[in-house]
Amino acid sequence: MNRVGYGAMQLAGPRVWGFPDDPEAARRVLRLAVELGVTFFDTANAYGPRTVNQLIGQALGPAPEGVIVGNKVGAERGPDQSWIVDGRPETVRRQVREALTDLGTDVSELTYLRLVGDTPGAHQDVPLEESLGALAELREQGLIRRIGLSGASPQMLARAQRTTPIAAVQNRFNLLDRSGVQVLADCEAQDILFIPYFPLAAGRLSDHHELTGPAERLGAAPAQVALAWLLRRSPSVVVIPGTSSPDHLRSNIEASEIAERLTDTEVAHLTGLVDESKATLGRPTPSVQRHQ
Repeated sequence: MNRVGYGAMQLAGPRVWGFPDDPEAARRVLRLAVELGVTFFDTANAYGPRTVNQLIGQALGPAPEGVIVGNKVGAERGPDQSWIVDGRPETVRRQVREALTDLGTDVSELTYLRLVGDTPGAHQDVPLEESLGALAELREQGLIRRIGLSGASPQMLARAQRTTPIAAVQNRFNLLDRSGVQVLADCEAQDILFIPYFPLAAGRLSDHHELTGPAERLGAAPAQVALAWLLRRSPSVVVIPGTSSPDHLRSNIEASEIAERLTDTEVAHLTGLVDESKATLGRPTPSVQRHQ
């Protein structure tokens, strides 16, 4: 797999809600990504909701040979556009089938279960084993090939592995936020893909001063260096920067080549900007709720 993938969340409208103003432009970007060698796309039923998956299905469905779409289930959107984590087996099963319809495919190459972590004030959890059990049943039925986790703590990953093999974990991790470092280490040890979301810290790395030196030496943009650092940080990492711009898409893909040109000294300096031994597991955003 090409280690620079594509995060599709930005293809929805404001607040990840609805369709983009120009759906055909979004479909062109998706098709261009495949033409440029992208082999991994990240999406979720909750984006839109469902509209991003529909755009991917219209542009790529069924996905070309060798292209993997990783889709997250276990989260809904409230009528007020809030995010609600819902891991009930009936919700998981329904969302997998909805995703297959929207993506225009008969089987999901990778389906993540969205975990709630430790959202303050939330309660009435659905046991992890029940949610994963529903996905495992769908895998036995041939509707899913691989199962992943989104927002996992080290303890949740270990618990999940006792229920079913986990192929990929998606946690927040970037140059400024190393909260997923413990899970990254576990993924490295267990040959699990680690897919950092917000790899560019929601745009905050586009002009970060610590990136300007390597960027100037390489004739690159700071954001490209930030992505390149992630690729050098661990061989388990696949990055999923998102964009609706063809030019930004090309720039993101070039990060793979830039990673090869970063010096070991530059990588070590950027890694040392955060004391990873003191990094703590990040929490979901306050707007995330549990189904009650």
